[in-house]
Amino acid sequence: MSVQFDYVSVVKKSNVYFNGLCVSHTVQFEDGTKKTLGVILPSDQALTFETHVPERMEIISGECRVRIAGNEQAELFRAGQSFYVPGESTFKIETDQVIDYVCHLEG
Repeated sequence: MSVQFDYVSVVKKSNVYFNGLCVSHTVQFEDGTKKTLGVILPSDQALTFETHVPERMEIISGECRVRIAGNEQAELFRAGQSFYVPGESTFKIETDQVIDYVCHLEG
């Protein structure tokens, strides 16, 4: 697993969700692909995200419980693991610790 991305452009304005519980920045690659790098802070309730394009969420640090739309049960994901969410869908994420992640936008 790579620990850094080289030769990228970074959008300076942050993406802030859920009153600051999730903050990310968009990274653009030379080939036109995009990723977001972010942090999710602990919360008393699950945070619900909507996807427009397929996304692969790579957990860099921490652990979280994720329930993707259509699934009955939440799954546990830890650092070094990832999960896939189809486009035009939703997922709920819960954590009691700080999560660092990379969202690979695949559409």
